[in-house]
Amino acid sequence: MNQQKQMKKRKIGNLTVSSIGYGCMGLSHGYGECPPHEECLRLIKKAFELGCTFFDTAEAYGHGDNEKLVGEALKDILDKVVVATKFHFIGEIKDKESYMREHLKASLNRLGMTYVDVYYVHRLPNFPIEEVAEIMKKFINEKLIKGWGLSQATPDIIRRAHKVCPLTCVQNEYSMMERMYEDCIPVCEELGIGFIPFSPLASGFLSGKYGKNDEYKGDDVRRVITRFNKDNIAKNQPLLDYLHKIAKEKNSTPAQISLAWMLKKSPCVVPIPGMRKDERLIENFGADNVELSDEEFKNIEEELKKISIYGNRTDEDIINGLNSLNQLKK
Repeated sequence: MNQQKQMKKRKIGNLTVSSIGYGCMGLSHGYGECPPHEECLRLIKKAFELGCTFFDTAEAYGHGDNEKLVGEALKDILDKVVVATKFHFIGEIKDKESYMREHLKASLNRLGMTYVDVYYVHRLPNFPIEEVAEIMKKFINEKLIKGWGLSQATPDIIRRAHKVCPLTCVQNEYSMMERMYEDCIPVCEELGIGFIPFSPLASGFLSGKYGKNDEYKGDDVRRVITRFNKDNIAKNQPLLDYLHKIAKEKNSTPAQISLAWMLKKSPCVVPIPGMRKDERLIENFGADNVELSDEEFKNIEEELKKISIYGNRTDEDIINGLNSLNQLKK
């Protein structure tokens, strides 16, 4: 690899990571046809060269293929990066610890690692979160994981889980278009927990590179994300117009302003955009150098209050869309 550039650092729990991470899901599924394997490896290595030290994957991404990809790409620099993966609770589970151990062991095998830095519960279980925290505490003591996290958690759940076993980070959807979990940020800041926004560019919408004439086919979640409906794209244009205006003033891009805004929100925030081209890596990681003054941030906050958002991204929509796609394949 070439010499690594430097990016600003942030603390999540006891770990130190680059201020912007890499959401690797889209390299295996979710946004249409994926790049070739060797290209995906190159992109992950390129991200590291650009200063990224935080890489996010999950057992569910590409049915485990994404974990294999991330592990292969980073195998020679594991001591220089932080890797996070996730597991789902699916079906009726009689022995939670055995279930979690089985899934963790499978993830470690695919990653080619003896431990993982962060192990997330991909979505909240239908039983007390304290039970999960107790098991995660065992995994930490056994040095199978360095830390753990929750996804789509509320402030109350965060506090309850953290009390049993200190959380490293919370990964919730968060962007200028989706702010329902914003009340988690001050809680995370108070407790020293990282707040990791997934879909920080609203599945790419905030990049300003998609229009009402774009079409999404196959394994592309944008087919069922309602903010990509043609009517909603038109209705959300005022937000994009405003981002273009600020970006021009700051000699940056709408995507960079979107990321810089959330970095300014709190030092505990570490967004993990997904990227599949060199220019997107350079652009998004470049947001690390876009500084918003207190006055600029305040003005953006005030303007966002005036702008209505149309459409959203829900797990239910995505699951239904993928089920429909699978039915068509049969």
